[in-house]
Amino acid sequence: MFLALLVSALVVALVVIALFVFGLRRRLIQRSGGTFDCSLRWNVPDDGDVSGKGWVYGVARYSGDRIAWFRVFSYAPRPRRILERSGIEVLARRMPEGEEELALLSDSVVLGCLHHGRHVELAMSEDALTGFLAWLEAAPPGQRVNVA
Repeated sequence: MFLALLVSALVVALVVIALFVFGLRRRLIQRSGGTFDCSLRWNVPDDGDVSGKGWVYGVARYSGDRIAWFRVFSYAPRPRRILERSGIEVLARRMPEGEEELALLSDSVVLGCLHHGRHVELAMSEDALTGFLAWLEAAPPGQRVNVA
């Protein structure tokens, strides 16, 4: 009986610690400022696949001429992807379709982009999209920016 209680207490303690670390990591990411919720789909097929597969929920942080993208459900302290302002070309904007509506947050807008020749889709709220497009257009003079 004592052993069962001890094991149960250890499991509960580990779950609480894991949740605390998730919260602390999110807080440390946001501490540098300029963050927004952003789902990402990397290497999107050219056939316009809207199956909802491949979307990963994350947090993006503005960092100078880059956006650092972090997976939400990860303990990694480093960003999973870095998107450089000079390498982003916006191709299209659309609302989620089909199964994507289930995979993304309810108020998301999908932005189709090319990042150094790779098809990437970003899904974010309207407010975050406005900030993202303003950030792209605010590139230093002489830097090529293509915003659809």
